Amino acid sequence: MVIWRNPQMLLIPVIAVVALSALLVHLEIAQTPRSGGSFSPEVWRDAGPITPIPPPPQADARKLALGERLFGDARLSADERLSCASCHDLTKNGAYPDQRQLEGSRHLDIPTVFNAALSYRLTWEGNTRSLSEQAAASIADASGMHSTIEEAVSKLRADRALSEAFRAAYGSSINSESVLDALATFEGSLLTPGSRFDRWLQGDASALTPDEIQGYRTFNELGCSSCHQGVTVGANLVTRQGIFVPLVLSGPRQVRVPSLRNVEVTGPYFHDGSAPTLENAVQRMAAAQLDRILTDDQVGSVVAFLKTLTGNFRGRPVASSAP
Repeated sequence: MVIWRNPQMLLIPVIAVVALSALLVHLEIAQTPRSGGSFSPEVWRDAGPITPIPPPPQADARKLALGERLFGDARLSADERLSCASCHDLTKNGAYPDQRQLEGSRHLDIPTVFNAALSYRLTWEGNTRSLSEQAAASIADASGMHSTIEEAVSKLRADRALSEAFRAAYGSSINSESVLDALATFEGSLLTPGSRFDRWLQGDASALTPDEIQGYRTFNELGCSSCHQGVTVGANLVTRQGIFVPLVLSGPRQVRVPSLRNVEVTGPYFHDGSAPTLENAVQRMAAAQLDRILTDDQVGSVVAFLKTLTGNFRGRPVASSAP
């Protein structure tokens, strides 16, 4: 197996695939009548670059329960003050419960954990390749939990009831592998299917308004789908931010393209949290990544589409953490 260590080298095969995808999309656009002609959403539903989010995978209920329990367990951190749920609020948008507290912080804006299992890499810089690897990195992060998986296991083993539950699920006492597997199993279940856009992709013609369908068309015509496509509408390649003009003033230059799933409720935007609204984010992205200055109508059209990407978690629409 080849492990890519240089993000720029990683771009080469991925960009080739993305470019082909974008070409096919634009060929479809070229064959579709423009304003004033007849527009067939049925054709786009089949030919577009985005696919619906699947339902959560089948998993051992005991391991899921253990993973959910550990997700909220502060014993994973050195001072027992932080848990995974401290930064990923599952009752809201799966991200930081109050992004205002990050103002002035050196930390990067915290991405949502929802649909992370569908990403090809994790973190803003794409540093980890799996949910279990990311869990271990989060536990060890000096700016967060500042512990080690071995230290966490030592504390968890002192919990007799938890030890018995792990033995029942894994057939052995608590160890690093089972703790990380339980966390990864639970996080793998945090998918948000059922957005209005996905329902439209699956054949529900009434799920979107004509303006929202036009927004999807605008999103593709502008070239947004060159980087934001696939099941996660992004999160599947690393690229340089600020290609034509600076997008943000600090932070990594090479970033994993974020998913746009649930984007309406996961603001503020960009890795420094500097875009307070979707409108601001769309306008800045177009200038920095596409060398385009969008009209208000174009921005509004794209935002109308983006607002259809909010899915459901445990039967309810994903909610914003904003007060």
